[in-house]
Amino acid sequence: MAQQKIRVVVVDDSAFMRMVLKDIIESQADMQVVGVAKDGLEALQVIEEKKPDVVTLDVEMPKMNGIEVLKRIVQKHPVRVIMVSSLTEEGADITITALTLGAVDFLTKPSGSTSLTFREVADTLIAKIRNAMLVDPKSVFTKQIAKPTITTIKKTLLGNKAVVIGASTGGPRSLDVIIPALPEDFPAPVFLIQHMPPLFTKSLAMRLNSVSKVRVKEAEDGEPVKKGTVYVAPGDFHMGVRTMNSTVQLYLDKSEKINNVRPAVDFTLTKVAEIYKSNTIAVILTGMGRDGTKGAFMVKYYGGKVIAEHESTCVVYGMPKAVVEEGYADYILPADKIAEKLVELV
Repeated sequence: MAQQKIRVVVVDDSAFMRMVLKDIIESQADMQVVGVAKDGLEALQVIEEKKPDVVTLDVEMPKMNGIEVLKRIVQKHPVRVIMVSSLTEEGADITITALTLGAVDFLTKPSGSTSLTFREVADTLIAKIRNAMLVDPKSVFTKQIAKPTITTIKKTLLGNKAVVIGASTGGPRSLDVIIPALPEDFPAPVFLIQHMPPLFTKSLAMRLNSVSKVRVKEAEDGEPVKKGTVYVAPGDFHMGVRTMNSTVQLYLDKSEKINNVRPAVDFTLTKVAEIYKSNTIAVILTGMGRDGTKGAFMVKYYGGKVIAEHESTCVVYGMPKAVVEEGYADYILPADKIAEKLVELV
């Protein structure tokens, strides 16, 4: 019996991009493009008619932008949506919003028109479509994570803890629940690693900063670490910490990718655990793969604590699952319970 093909609808206002994406997808034996659309209105009709497994959705389109289309899709036809974004700040901002609304992943359009950049994009797109099939589309949209209440800190508890949060696919949704629930006087720095390219990490930091009591910023090389601040690792850099003249400083690092990613959760967790020892708290959120597992081992080795996101709120139960299976998780919690536990632990 022949394996059922993954049915894809391609939505893009550029005829050239529609052709490129269609060619990439149709080059795979297990995929077929069942429809294309040039704007948001047409997209909704095609999706209704063809009922695809996956939709690639252009972020910037006439008549109805990607966000509007996504909101309609969420209401009508739960389907796995991969946002296709240009490498612009505006594109990045819209993409981050889309990911918090339920898009499962995103792809950046190649900036050059050379066939090489398209080859790279091709491999990424194919992988993302296959990965998207691991996600239950109904759960992405119906798993509306409850917004937790902001907890307060008892002043006597000021310690010298550090929190490291690692996330990949589905991360922005969980972060949107966790970071805004931290109180303003949260007595620890938070180091946040979200697998994303440059620009997108900046947009993520700005978005979280606008909805949170704690300060959220993209990390800068050499800046001193402060409590109550969330430092987002910039795309394409590992983020580490070191002590300089008895203060802890951030540094950015361009060394080899780890687990095929940069920034890597393992890199930051290892560096933080070496300095903060048993005061390290690791939080491993939704995402593909195993990034964070080796780091969680280091945290346990030094006597720190590890929280893994519960499968019920993960878009992809990969990274947390690896940590749980290795036996490193002290707590397994849904996203809306994590902030509360962090406040208790710091």
